[in-house]
Amino acid sequence: MPIKRVTDPDTKIRLQPAGSAVDLDGVKFAVNPFDAIALEEALRIKEKLGQGEIVVASIGGDECVEQLRIGLAMGADRALLIKTAEVLDSLAVAKILAAVYRREQPTFVLMGKQAIDDDSNQAGQMLAALLGIGQATFVSKLELLDNNTRARCGRETDAGIETVAVTFPAIITTDLRLNEPRYVSLPGIMKAKKKPLEEIALADLGVSASSRTKVLALQPPPKRKAGVRVKTTDELVDKLRNEAKVI
Repeated sequence: MPIKRVTDPDTKIRLQPAGSAVDLDGVKFAVNPFDAIALEEALRIKEKLGQGEIVVASIGGDECVEQLRIGLAMGADRALLIKTAEVLDSLAVAKILAAVYRREQPTFVLMGKQAIDDDSNQAGQMLAALLGIGQATFVSKLELLDNNTRARCGRETDAGIETVAVTFPAIITTDLRLNEPRYVSLPGIMKAKKKPLEEIALADLGVSASSRTKVLALQPPPKRKAGVRVKTTDELVDKLRNEAKVI
C-alpha cells in the first residue's frame, strides 16, 4: 500500500515568490492522512484474520524514509522506497505503483483516496485501469466476504452511501470516515528499526515514468470579506436582494 510524504496538515503553507511552488523552508512533513487511514484498516484486517503481510511503499528520495518508518511503527511488516528525484504526476505515480504491484502480487491494495498536497484523486483509479482489475473508491466501510476473496464496500457519494462489491485482486481507496488511525507507540518505534526497508531504483522496476502535466502557477484563495450584522429581517432581505443578489 502506498504512503505519501506530504506537508503536515497543521502547517501554514507559504508560496515561493515566483508563485509556482510551495516554500518548504521550515515546513514539517507527515504521512498523508488518507494513507494513514488505509494503513489502519489494513492493520485491523490483519489483526482480525490473525495472519497476512502488510507492505508499505513510497516514491521519492531519502526524505521519505521517515514516513515509511512511521508506517512500520504503526504495524506494517516491511517497506519499499522507490527512489527517484523526479516530480511525478498521478499517471506517472500509477505506472510506478503498477510495477510494484506486479513485483509484489498483493491480494489487494488499500490506499488513500487522495493526497492532501495536490488533491488530484487520480492515482488509485489510474492504477486499477493500468492493471485491469476492479476498484472501489471513497470507501468509508469495508467488509471482507467469501473467505476473503471479495469485499463489500460502502462508498461516500453526494447522494449518500453506495454499497458495491469487488472481487480480489482490486484497488480500494479509503475515505475519511473509515476509521481513526492509531498513534505510533514507543514499542512500535523500536520494532520498526528492525523491520526491513528495501530501496529500489526506479530503473530496476523496468518502468519509464515521466510526468505529462506541469504546475504553472499557484495562488492562495481570495480572502473572504468580513461579515456584517443586521438589525432587522427587512434589512437582511434587502442586503440579500440588492447586495448579494441571491434572491
